[in-house]
Amino acid sequence: MYELFKSEKSGEFYFRLKAGNGEIILSSEGYEAKASALNGIESVKKNGTDRKNFEVRQTSAGKSYFVLKAGNGQVIGQSQQYASEDGAEGGIASVIKNAGGETKDLT
Repeated sequence: MYELFKSEKSGEFYFRLKAGNGEIILSSEGYEAKASALNGIESVKKNGTDRKNFEVRQTSAGKSYFVLKAGNGQVIGQSQQYASEDGAEGGIASVIKNAGGETKDLT
C-alpha cells in the first residue's frame, strides 16, 4: 500500500510503499505539488515490477540499499539501508510484489 503524506516541516509531499507487514520498503523524495507525488506513485507502479529498473548501491559504511529508476534514469524512490546485498535484494522482491497496491491519502 502506498501512503501519500505532506511534511509539516517542509510542506512537501512524499509517498512511501509499505509491504503487507506494514514495513516501509520504498520512500520518495519530496515533491512541491501533490499531483507530482501522485505521478511518482504511478511511476513506481509502472517501473517497479521489473528488476532491471532497480540498482543496488552501497553506503560509505558498507550498508546496502537500492533505488528504483524510471525509464529516463531518474530515481523514483529509495529503500532503507540493509546489512547486506541479499537484504537489499529481498527488499527489491518485496517492491516488485507490492508495486500495484492501493494509495491511502493522508494529506
